[in-house]
Amino acid sequence: MERLAPLLGLGSLGGTRNGPDFKNGDPLLPHSEKPPQKRVPRIKAVFSHCLYKRVLVWAMVSLVLVTLFLSQSRRVSLSHVVEYAKSQAPNVQNPPKNASNEGVGAGKDTTANIDIINVNDGSQKPAMEVQVHELNREEDEKEREEFEKEAKEKPWLRFPHLDGYYHGLKTLVKASDLVPEYPSTTDAAPLPAPPVNKGRLLRPTAYNPYTTAGKGIKTCYLDKSRKIPAPDVYAYNGVPQHMPDAALGSYKIFGMRDDVCFDRFGRFGPYGLGYGKEEGGLGVGQDTEDSHSELIWAKSGKINYTHVDWGEAQDQCSDANKHRLLAPDSKSGQLPKSAGDRRGKKPRQAVVVRCYTGFRWTDLAVINFRALITELSLKSGGEYTIHILLHVLDNDEPIWADDGVVQRILDSHIPAEFQSLVTLWSEAQMELFYPGDFQDTYDNPSSAAIHGVYRSAHFPLQVFASQHPEYEYFWNWEMDLRHLGNYFELLDRIGRWADAQPRPLLWERNERYYIPSYHGTWENFTKTVEVNVIQSGRRTVFGPVDHADRKSLYFEERGERALPDNCRAGHEPYQCGVGEGADLITLNPIFDVAHTGWVFSNDIVGYKSPSPENPPRRSSIVTAGRLSRRLLMSMHEEVWRHHRTMFSEMFPASVALHHGLKAVYAPHPVFLDRAWAPAGSAVDAVFNGGRNHSTSGPNSPFYFFNEHIHKGTSFYYHSEFPALLWKRWLGYAQMDGRGPFGGRRGPGILRGGYKEESRSDSSGRMCLRSMLLHPIKSEGPET
Repeated sequence: MERLAPLLGLGSLGGTRNGPDFKNGDPLLPHSEKPPQKRVPRIKAVFSHCLYKRVLVWAMVSLVLVTLFLSQSRRVSLSHVVEYAKSQAPNVQNPPKNASNEGVGAGKDTTANIDIINVNDGSQKPAMEVQVHELNREEDEKEREEFEKEAKEKPWLRFPHLDGYYHGLKTLVKASDLVPEYPSTTDAAPLPAPPVNKGRLLRPTAYNPYTTAGKGIKTCYLDKSRKIPAPDVYAYNGVPQHMPDAALGSYKIFGMRDDVCFDRFGRFGPYGLGYGKEEGGLGVGQDTEDSHSELIWAKSGKINYTHVDWGEAQDQCSDANKHRLLAPDSKSGQLPKSAGDRRGKKPRQAVVVRCYTGFRWTDLAVINFRALITELSLKSGGEYTIHILLHVLDNDEPIWADDGVVQRILDSHIPAEFQSLVTLWSEAQMELFYPGDFQDTYDNPSSAAIHGVYRSAHFPLQVFASQHPEYEYFWNWEMDLRHLGNYFELLDRIGRWADAQPRPLLWERNERYYIPSYHGTWENFTKTVEVNVIQSGRRTVFGPVDHADRKSLYFEERGERALPDNCRAGHEPYQCGVGEGADLITLNPIFDVAHTGWVFSNDIVGYKSPSPENPPRRSSIVTAGRLSRRLLMSMHEEVWRHHRTMFSEMFPASVALHHGLKAVYAPHPVFLDRAWAPAGSAVDAVFNGGRNHSTSGPNSPFYFFNEHIHKGTSFYYHSEFPALLWKRWLGYAQMDGRGPFGGRRGPGILRGGYKEESRSDSSGRMCLRSMLLHPIKSEGPET
């Protein structure tokens, strides 16, 4: 039970930031994913009686039906009358736009006696049809007024939606022949649909991003008997014609491939999508268009995952590859620091996925988790290890004292194949790890407790890191992230790029979105940032940042420096930090919170004389990213020794700022659902609309009333675009969300799904470049 033991000095952990945004559960605030709510006891008691239950249920249903009937009856009856009138008066013409509704008789039998009125052109028209027309026009005018009001505050709603994401396998072209729908040199969007290839289609090929993983990797297997090797994922060498380019971020700077695309079967077919439970799969995907999907299983066959134990598979893999991996010193229990002691071995990284009791493990969530483990751990030779940090919401559960309780919780909330990956924790435990008074709270807009997951999601991760000295880096991951691409390529390339970033002007680059269509190359972007900083006259950030209540940590008291040796005198300035492992990697800009209007800017505890500027602090929205053990131990010490902390998304970056640790924003590719015009400059004006062309200060894109601009992006805590893209890519028809006037009002029309993808004139099932989607809160056709 060592693997299952909870945090209290005995072993493992797990969890996700799942608390309500505020006590009232405001869905506009970060991380609105909520655990199941308890029922009101009185209602539960009433409904427990069978007779009362039936009476109340039927009464409520009847009330709802009557209300709906009354609200719709007039319009419905009118439409029926019109149809009847047409059948009885075949020569009646369509009413002109200025038709009046005068002459409609009050109190008449509208199903038998329909008044016919004269209109300007002399033709006759049923009075009730004229009235329907007037009602429709009034509703349209009202909706237009509402749209105009909303679009006045959100001008991007007027931009046209993009169609290029939804073209399928029959439109694939070489990347060199791609004409992206956006950003483009013209204002035309959406572009006409590309030609459909009616001949032989390209075949998918195994995708191998592991060239950077090093040599000497021993093959890892799914089963104990080592007969089933970890499978490959498959990609197509091409992209659908007119697929948009990323509006924010880049593939090129990371060395990630953008000349391939992934369909649902090549991406997740190896993990159980597309075949039934009788064959060891999960059955999901069998109800979607699947032509030529059998190519995915030609080499590996359809793998039976029924008896896979992923914890055992990971342990077996890391043990087989221990000759490649860095291990703690037998005497100190810590990882060696000198290059000589490391002897070229790879540091191990933990991917800690936050979950909570009550989380709904859908079939697609299971498949995604299999992909995460296979691609990051088994295919990399154990460089990464996946853990589940399970938040036990019931504080009364004795998870540190009773193995039976632990197993009961696992059986109730975690699929059997993942149970050996779990570490449990509770908020009651955090109070034991971090006792004492946390005083001088500057602001607490959520009204949540300081030991709670909403304000201090980093607490259990800090404890986890303190108990796992074998890992040098910890990826803080979330259950509602999905990657359309290989997970190893994503994390490996981002990590390598971040480690190679120089420290000079790093904090200034961190606070800006990189927009290739506006900034050009990364080199040009760095020069632009330098010019912005010079023109602003502001002091740059380099090394530890002092403030009125700064307190040293143990490593500083020992005289150790946070800056690497290549930052010392005698070295080239722009080589400072190059090759230094990043202590913090974020997936959104790291901005100065002062005067931004970000709702949690002042949620700080334990600092004397706090103000909007003191202590200086930074934040990055969405907590997913990489933290070094050095950073987590610094945060751990700040909390237990100095009794102070900050809001979850602010504390890691602020501790790095105060103590001179290396923090890097990695501008991964982020897509827009609309053609912002003019391309590039319009995006920069809004997403870098803060102080000195950044995301900091007044008019920040993270200001509460500016955050709506992220709704149509593929990555933000409340984005709407990712879920639509994800479900359509999975093969499920979705309402496209396009209102009649271009806004987000109205459901739009039903697009995608089996019927559309299977038509002879269809472009086939979708195939997308690799992209990180967030948040994905639902993923089936019924949701």
